[in-house]
Amino acid sequence: MEEEKIHPIQKFMDNIWLLLALGLAIPILSYTLWGLIELLTIEQGTLP
Repeated sequence: MEEEKIHPIQKFMDNIWLLLALGLAIPILSYTLWGLIELLTIEQGTLP
């Protein structure tokens, strides 16, 4: 009897902890990067 070969993507999608970690890491990293880019590109304000 042959074993069923599980596709690597199926193994990835079955790992709930990896999906949770990626679901938290991707937004945190993208919004942090977006915020840093905004801070670096904003013009300096003038005082009245």
